[in-house]
Amino acid sequence: MQLIATKVKPFLKWAGGKTQLLEQMSNFFPVELKLGKIKRYVEPFIGGGAVFFHAAQIYDIDQFFISDVNEELVLAYKTVQSDVDNLIDMLREMERKYLRLNIEKQKKYFYDIRSRFNESRSLINFHNFKSNWVERAAQIIFLNRTCFNGLFRVNSNSEFNVPFGRYKNPTICAEENLREVSQLLQSAEIYFGDFTVCEEFVNSNTFVYFDPPYRPISKTASFTSYSKYGFDDAAQLRLASFYRLLNRKGANLMLSNSDPKNENPKDRFFEEAYKKFHIERVKANRMINCNADKRGAINELLIMNY
Repeated sequence: MQLIATKVKPFLKWAGGKTQLLEQMSNFFPVELKLGKIKRYVEPFIGGGAVFFHAAQIYDIDQFFISDVNEELVLAYKTVQSDVDNLIDMLREMERKYLRLNIEKQKKYFYDIRSRFNESRSLINFHNFKSNWVERAAQIIFLNRTCFNGLFRVNSNSEFNVPFGRYKNPTICAEENLREVSQLLQSAEIYFGDFTVCEEFVNSNTFVYFDPPYRPISKTASFTSYSKYGFDDAAQLRLASFYRLLNRKGANLMLSNSDPKNENPKDRFFEEAYKKFHIERVKANRMINCNADKRGAINELLIMNY
């Protein structure tokens, strides 16, 4: 089945983003979703939001509930939702200044913004919208568009620590897409919290898509960290328990994760954690590896309860 083209795209590049997998994944979406019978969509690890943006444009869904444990990410989504005009004005000015500079001055501008971003964190109230959210969201988008590999990574002190990326003429202010993202987000409720925050929104008329931090398939594969909270095997098992809870509520569930059998064919971690559920494998090209020889097509898991 060919993927229907959609206009609105994620406004942030996010590690593990699902844009390249949408065509394969859509083949496994619930039939009820495609028939317009499922009216509620929940995604508790929103990340770049590729699956959400696709679903919001393609399917006849009435309610969207999205969340994440990364408070910077939630701030960015809420700012695009509620104050996109001022955000665009700020990004447009940053883009104008940045693109006029030579590469060395661009590098200095980048590190100046990164320092301001890290130093001002203590001044941000992440739970109540304030005018300083707009500058914060603009900095997040700017750093995302100009840093190495377009990644969002923080250290244990929640400081953004990705270095400068040498890109020629990056698009910092994608005005049309931001406005269309904002329009789609008008039908969404956005929450900060771990994956369990979504439980109250899930009923039998819901499609829940989980895209947690992937379980590393090797000791060197873990790309950390998008929030100050880790996601180890204990967290993966807690998520599996929550998955079973939502299954009992009658919701349609899909979960993505790495396939440990890429490295160890005897590793049955997910088969054991998700016994009695439907597991499929899809092909993905993953570029987040400092060793270019280790990049390329690998299997990823889709775990469904239907």
